[in-house]
Amino acid sequence: MNDIRTDQTGPVSAGHMIVRQLEHEGVERAYTVPGESFLDVLDGLHDSSIETIVARHEGGAGFMALAEGRLTGIPGVAMVTRGPGAANAFIAVHTAWQDASPMLLLVGLVPIPDRGREAFQEFDLRGWFGPTAKWVTKLDDPAAATRVISEGMRIAASGRPGPVVIGLPEDLIREASDPDIVPPTPPRHASGSQREMDELHERLSRAERPLVVVGGDGWHGETGARVAAWAGSRGLPIAAHWRSHDAVPHDHEAGAFVGILGHNHADYIADLFDESDLHVFVGLPRGDVVSGGFSVGLDVPAIVVAPGEPVGHAGRLDRHIPADIAAWAATLPEPSSPPSRGRLDRLEDARATFERYRQIEPLHPATGVDVSVAMGVLRERLEDDAIITFGAGNYMQWPIRYLSHNAPGTLVAPRNGAMGVGVPASVAASLVHPGRQVVSLAGDGCFMMNCQELNTAVTYGAKPLTIVFDNGMFGTIREHQEHWYPGRRSGTTLENPDFAAMARSFGCFGERVERTEDFAPALERALASDRAAVLHLLQDPEHLSP
Repeated sequence: MNDIRTDQTGPVSAGHMIVRQLEHEGVERAYTVPGESFLDVLDGLHDSSIETIVARHEGGAGFMALAEGRLTGIPGVAMVTRGPGAANAFIAVHTAWQDASPMLLLVGLVPIPDRGREAFQEFDLRGWFGPTAKWVTKLDDPAAATRVISEGMRIAASGRPGPVVIGLPEDLIREASDPDIVPPTPPRHASGSQREMDELHERLSRAERPLVVVGGDGWHGETGARVAAWAGSRGLPIAAHWRSHDAVPHDHEAGAFVGILGHNHADYIADLFDESDLHVFVGLPRGDVVSGGFSVGLDVPAIVVAPGEPVGHAGRLDRHIPADIAAWAATLPEPSSPPSRGRLDRLEDARATFERYRQIEPLHPATGVDVSVAMGVLRERLEDDAIITFGAGNYMQWPIRYLSHNAPGTLVAPRNGAMGVGVPASVAASLVHPGRQVVSLAGDGCFMMNCQELNTAVTYGAKPLTIVFDNGMFGTIREHQEHWYPGRRSGTTLENPDFAAMARSFGCFGERVERTEDFAPALERALASDRAAVLHLLQDPEHLSP
């Protein structure tokens, strides 16, 4: 195969055409750990309008792409090499699959003549990613490079969004390609039929205890505010799905938002879900997490408004409206008559309980920082469009309970429970929205999984604030352990470094906070530093959650 050196007048390689197609698709950043298997794509990025963000680990690059896709609606792009690089990126693909978030992963592959010969770092692309991606394919014709990329971007973002994986043979991407760009396919924004909308409202009118549950991706612009106004005018309480609680504004004047469903949800919101006589899911189906492991609420009549198939829906399904959330919300009608007094009383009671639930309740720990009080201080300093990111662990119960979301695209958190998402997601969020506050929250276990991406933040001028809760353990597992094997702690203890000193070594602002009264001034110093920052909070290990 002949190497192609590209210029404005000569032949264009497939690798360079891949970059041009990505530019045409509206991609602004590509997250990568470089590899020799896709050098021609890297060369194409040299003169591209796409900014190349070099991460320190493929898992971090994948989570950055995931965050970009969730915040923009355009599939986030990650590029990794074969074998070990692809293996490291797998966690982000699984997260994008279960979270239904648009993402494109480009994977360099061994040269075509070396296939099937146990070549260096060779692996089975479809065997690895096939069950966990919407589409997995290999580029086998250089002339098809732009078409395959365009198709991948369309599939990732259409219907139920998700990850697409495209393999790029090292030798083939250097070959001459068709120099034509493929026009991106305009997205189809179905809003649901009038008959479906009429049936929805007819069922709502007959229900005495309906509940609307919102979640998933696609809550951009005024979508959440429209749904909140529609629900409030009909006396419909809105609960958010686990880690989708930026879908509708919490403090909208309609007063419809009443709390968050999911693991460790409050008793009042569980009762509201269990006692409902109609569930209306908007953006995603009734799945495992909100149904208590496919055990609660399965017989309740359910209507699902969501693009694509309602994958993973649990229990009864009376109607699926296959609609884009924004398009559907734009067609919501004004109420024809006021809701009943009983329905309004139920909504007002639920809203009042939600307001009480998120009032700060100090824990008065014997040592370290009172995290509940710290969340109250943080809440006062956050702007309405501040972006919150976190991974998984008991610590995330504090931001879920105490921090409000009143603008779309203000939360990036893994719905599949992946640890290590918060730091890389915050880097991407700060790059996508450089003028906004970005705060990442992490437990000590979660932080150490991708803390190296703080160096990426410094390199590219991202300025997220990371708050690390250090209780010296994997708290969630310890909690389960104490329940099932009381008094037999095993494999959950952590010995931690000085995270603030580590942050400073990366070029970040870093400060260690050991007392509750020291948190507020430390927060002010971190926010005023005008750079990526880390606050290392010492936490009483006896207080695992609020």
